[in-house]
Amino acid sequence: MASSSTHDHYHQQQQPFPTAAPPPTPSTTLPSTSDSAATDLLSRLLHRLPPSLSNSATTPLLLRRRSSLAITTTTTPPAISFTDLKSSILSNLPIVSELGFFQLTNHPIQPELTNSAESDSVEIFNLLAHQKQQYFPRHWPLGFDDDDDDDGDADSVFLDSVCSTESTDLTLTSLREFTKEMEKVGLAVVEALTCAVGVRSPGLDDPGAVHSLMWISDVNSGLGEKMVGSGRFYPYVVGLHYHMSKQSCNLLTDTGLVPVSCEMGSILVTIGDIAQVWSNGKLKNVRGKPSLSIEEGSDNSSLSMSLLVTLPLESTVSPLSLKVEIGCADLTDNCDKDVYEKSKEERLFNSFSFEDYAWRVYHERVPLKDPLDRYRNKL
Repeated sequence: MASSSTHDHYHQQQQPFPTAAPPPTPSTTLPSTSDSAATDLLSRLLHRLPPSLSNSATTPLLLRRRSSLAITTTTTPPAISFTDLKSSILSNLPIVSELGFFQLTNHPIQPELTNSAESDSVEIFNLLAHQKQQYFPRHWPLGFDDDDDDDGDADSVFLDSVCSTESTDLTLTSLREFTKEMEKVGLAVVEALTCAVGVRSPGLDDPGAVHSLMWISDVNSGLGEKMVGSGRFYPYVVGLHYHMSKQSCNLLTDTGLVPVSCEMGSILVTIGDIAQVWSNGKLKNVRGKPSLSIEEGSDNSSLSMSLLVTLPLESTVSPLSLKVEIGCADLTDNCDKDVYEKSKEERLFNSFSFEDYAWRVYHERVPLKDPLDRYRNKL
């Protein structure tokens, strides 16, 4: 483990996130329609309610009432083989783009590494409260979720792609390796999705093009039994969620909560809001990350480990331009012969600041409306 001085130097040189919360808020820096203004007002009013009226028991209830008609039978996501990723995504694109999620099989993440990473995660959550704050100081959004609104969310920690800490007492060797391997898989999924949808690559070879976050939650520390709330929400391109056991979870989509069951050892891939904008609306998205369904007395793991492929805070989000392919019929190629031109297709989304958007959705936390609505092209 690197020393504190080495860690500080690392953050000064490479930390993609600011060391303090950004001062602007979208309500003052971004144009909004009357609908989005009304939504913001309602959100602010809800957050001013006393904890007894705005706690975690209320939020899941709102979600259940809104989406009770959408919850029917449990959905088994389509299986996509990592060994034939590009062609498999292309052949399943209609259902993948409609659902906004799929499960990845035959991937290179070994169960032994996952189990060791889970043990490292347990060690993190077994720390005393003052140790958590000392070892993982807040550099938004990194660090422990130390919000004091008493909303009952599960304890969560956001780590960067190298799982940096301020302590030499935590080695986290397996968790770092797990995060590194998951990031490789995530970048491959992003490349395959953009190729299948027919938009230019977002430049994944550029180290500053995308960033990864490891988001770990301890469900038992929060709601415990049958958790259905969405809790914190951080925008991403794709999310990778390793299923350590055969257990169901809930996904929040535009149509409501969707119960999903995946194979043990598979990776549930959720398409994020940034991917929806990049694809100009061709891909549906999942809001936030899956919430595990943990029954009381269950032997299933209460830990959730999710790798989010996301963007640097200084990024601007807008639809990617279409690409015209010449002689690239073989989808196993890297499409190096592609000729890119600016899309003549009408853009469904206006460009917006990722930092403002991320700050707003992370703190808003009440998904009464699709947060992307304010950026849709109304003309």
